[in-house]
Amino acid sequence: MSLANFTGLLLAGLARLITGAQGHWKGCPPMAEQRIYFANHQSHFDWVLIWAALPGEMRAQTRPIAARDYWTSSPLKTWITTAVFNAIYVSRTRATPDEDPLEPLADALSAGDSLVIFPEGTRSNLGEPQAFKAGLYHLAEQFPQVKLIPTWIDNVQRVMPKGEVVPVPILCTVTFGAPMALQPGEDKREFLARARAAVLAQRPGGERP
Repeated sequence: MSLANFTGLLLAGLARLITGAQGHWKGCPPMAEQRIYFANHQSHFDWVLIWAALPGEMRAQTRPIAARDYWTSSPLKTWITTAVFNAIYVSRTRATPDEDPLEPLADALSAGDSLVIFPEGTRSNLGEPQAFKAGLYHLAEQFPQVKLIPTWIDNVQRVMPKGEVVPVPILCTVTFGAPMALQPGEDKREFLARARAAVLAQRPGGERP
């Protein structure tokens, strides 16, 4: 077993130990098919928790999106995100006006990978997701064959709040909802509002006003 594989198993075990990392497949079964898991975003621990909640055979083909500036700020973070999680780096600011931040995601989907993304684009401590940005819409438009899975991560903000670096043991759950897709004639605003509502519907008690 390689060091990267061992580290992945160790981190998945630690995530389960700290949080329970319970995966609830509420609207779809765990299947090795191409998917985009899109979720609420409250801490840097989010994608680790989703990854740990997936069955082992699904992790190899599921790649998280990681903010380049944060996850390449040290050799250890860079190694973990590249060698262990096979993450896709995205820049939170464009280097040039012509840069397409979705290009590495589209390349991964074209190669058959699944993705874990956070359509808010930044972490929030408001309890509810902020308005979704357009990236999810454009990916759904470009890759209509890929299943879109709304995902709710519960309690993770208490495990690793924004600004903290040491996780606190708290029971967390990851709920995976029913697949959704871009509908014919559906515009961007309608789709993004529906996608956000689908994520909210997965939290305990369903969507609340």
